[in-house]
Amino acid sequence: MPLKTVKKDTADTLTLEWILHVKNYKLALDKARCAGCQICSLACPKEAIKVEKQPKAQGEKAKKAKVDIDLAKCNFCGICDVTCPYGAIKLTLNGNHDLSVLAKESYPELVRDIKVDTRQCPKDCDDCAEACPLDLITVSKVGFGGKPVTNMEALTPSERSRVQINLAIQKEYCPTCRVCEYKCAPGVIKVHKFMEGKISIDQAKCPEGCTDCLDVCPITGALYLVDGKVHVNELFCDYCGACKVVCPVDEALTLKRTRILHTPVHSGTWNKALERLTSPVDAVKELKATGSKKAREAVCKRFVFEEVIR
Repeated sequence: MPLKTVKKDTADTLTLEWILHVKNYKLALDKARCAGCQICSLACPKEAIKVEKQPKAQGEKAKKAKVDIDLAKCNFCGICDVTCPYGAIKLTLNGNHDLSVLAKESYPELVRDIKVDTRQCPKDCDDCAEACPLDLITVSKVGFGGKPVTNMEALTPSERSRVQINLAIQKEYCPTCRVCEYKCAPGVIKVHKFMEGKISIDQAKCPEGCTDCLDVCPITGALYLVDGKVHVNELFCDYCGACKVVCPVDEALTLKRTRILHTPVHSGTWNKALERLTSPVDAVKELKATGSKKAREAVCKRFVFEEVIR
């Protein structure tokens, strides 16, 4: 048991601590990065995380939901850290980012499959950085001799041809919405969503003039307004559920996650989390697919072995 527990809630950060003799566990929620979505609360095995809809005055825009963590229930396992699409939660042990659930292989790591080929990048283009809704992309240009280039127009055609483009993406905070891929020049960025699903809005049940879901959506272009009604562009949706939390009518907006891209793992903890994040049916589908893959691999190894001994 910890010698001391601490919980601090400021305008910018929610911090929980376990202070032991030689260990200090700290869980910090960055409120600026937090989208108020459902993911951490669904993944938490202790049901220590609650997501609460915030009240709003007449005529105000909706506010993203508030995330609170019960210090009495939290065991600092770090599952919320691993699962957060936006990297808003960080668990540290004695000041170091420490995730024992990954080291012990009791929980998988979400795969943010993002590939960048700057050879295809136009020399005078910053479109991906400007398009990223979370400001996670930095584009820098380096000229001859390694000197930074700030004004492409001042260069000669020969100098421009030798400019090297560097494109950096903060992957740990990226929800893989794919906005950058489609706003950028073809072939520069390729993003594979780590969460797949289905989202739809029933216009008949959607309250007249309501834009609460659009107000809190962290991804520009995933929801948009046409003739006073909110519509969905699933191309950019990351299925986080921030919109679902604030929707005033339960059946007006439906969201279903069907698949999560992750590293291989054999874990009852993950199986239960997967059920809550997707559904029991989709969790079973993944388990069956994993089982079939293992069976195929075993058969292939057997045939290879038999060919060798012949």
